[in-house]
Amino acid sequence: MEKKKLIFSGVLAGDEMMHLNASKGWHPPAAAGQRDRGDGPYKRLVLRGATIIDGTGAPPWGPADIVIENDRIAAIVNVGAPGLPIKPERRPAPGDMEIDCSGKYLTPGLIDAHAHIGTPYHNMSGPMPPADYVYKLWLAHGVTTIREMGMLNGLTWSLQQKELAKSNAIAAPNMQLHAYFPALNERYKTIFTPEDSREWVNAIKERGADGIKFFGAPPSMMKAALDEAKKIGLKSGCHHAQMAVSRMNSLNSAQWGLTSTEHYYGIAEAMYTQQTIQKYPVDYNYSDEYHRFSIAGQNFLQAAEPGSTKWQETLLAFRELDHTFVPTFVAYDATRDLMRARQADWHKDYTWQTIWKFFQPQRGAHGSFWHAWSTSNEIDWKRNYERWMRFVYDYKNLGGRVCIGSDSGFLYQIYGFGIVREMELFQEAGFNPHEIWQSVTLRNAELLGIEEETGTIDIGKKADLIIHSHNPLSDVKLMYGTGTMRLNDETQKVEWHRCIEKTIKSGIVYDVEELLADVRAMVHNSFKGD
Repeated sequence: MEKKKLIFSGVLAGDEMMHLNASKGWHPPAAAGQRDRGDGPYKRLVLRGATIIDGTGAPPWGPADIVIENDRIAAIVNVGAPGLPIKPERRPAPGDMEIDCSGKYLTPGLIDAHAHIGTPYHNMSGPMPPADYVYKLWLAHGVTTIREMGMLNGLTWSLQQKELAKSNAIAAPNMQLHAYFPALNERYKTIFTPEDSREWVNAIKERGADGIKFFGAPPSMMKAALDEAKKIGLKSGCHHAQMAVSRMNSLNSAQWGLTSTEHYYGIAEAMYTQQTIQKYPVDYNYSDEYHRFSIAGQNFLQAAEPGSTKWQETLLAFRELDHTFVPTFVAYDATRDLMRARQADWHKDYTWQTIWKFFQPQRGAHGSFWHAWSTSNEIDWKRNYERWMRFVYDYKNLGGRVCIGSDSGFLYQIYGFGIVREMELFQEAGFNPHEIWQSVTLRNAELLGIEEETGTIDIGKKADLIIHSHNPLSDVKLMYGTGTMRLNDETQKVEWHRCIEKTIKSGIVYDVEELLADVRAMVHNSFKGD
């Protein structure tokens, strides 16, 4: 492709939003430049005596020894039976490094299917935290791969970070990058025709993007972009924004080739029986964040009843298309109980100063609409969640793919903590613990098209693993960086139990306490002089 076709309205394809924000005085976060944590990769690393939860949905088994050579799993060996001594004759040969996992659990690393590197909005009241802050929070919560949805820091910046992460030059998860499709409305539009759409899709593919993040677009442009993406092997996800959803709902987009629906917008619109457009108040203004989010909490309540004919027909239509849903329940969790989200245990030590300020009620800041939030708003959202959760639960039971993503950085949700909270919310939606782990590992890997590389514990796959001191199936809360509260009956004192001890990403072994200590220090420094 000629170089000129990589340029749209004076910017490189994939960097449109970054240039727009830069024009308003915003700049990307400080990029990570070198790895200061993590040991390895070792020529031969052996994990001894672990109980394995492999991510496929199979029950735990063990004890087993796992051999990692450089960044790959080379052997998985059953070395005995529970309650009996290890059989030394079964054990693999020693390694350059060994970790005793007796009584511990080994899982695949988590994949966050909807992530953002930072909170990329120009109206933050201060500097964004460095990328290192975000990466270390992810690694401390066992996240070894992320799908960056939108790359609002720009494709150029994101590609550089992706390559550094891939080579283990920085302490960061592996990344898949989805470029923002710049055709939603006049404020963000840099392409204008279906042919522009096709050229833009090819341009971002040539530059190295893995997929496209849509917020909607004129239907002819979106159809053209999705058609071109399918031809050249790009994945796609869409947040069906209210500014576009009246012209195409989630089912329309799925029929045109969309890979995944992000959040829930567009699903209810595919199930309307008494209308074709959501019933907005006559004084509604989408640019008013309170209007936008308060009314969004009424959407499912205007759609078909759960279990009705229309409900079932819609589920089956999505299933026939092998469509994927990434609900990001956690992204809107504060709408149901604002006080809980504001008072979460981790904010004091792990929430960066300017992000905390960004979360506070204010006009013009995305997701900071709390100035008029009421009990009635929370009740609307609780009822909306009941139907939303029922929809993805029913879809899962039809064999449909439902994936776990956090969309952290907004609405009081913090990186790493957000994906653990999303796992809790999947349990609330009816998923059992094995289904939750399958969603956050294997199903997410399938969505990203990397299931042959990662997502389960198997010979030949990347060494993307978590070592847990407690069984993570027993309580998701144990995975929080803060741990969860327990009473010691002997001392009658409260203790905080955390199960994630080490995260292994591409054979690099990260000590979780070291990562968390680094983040605490960064957060403390961010508040100096405040």
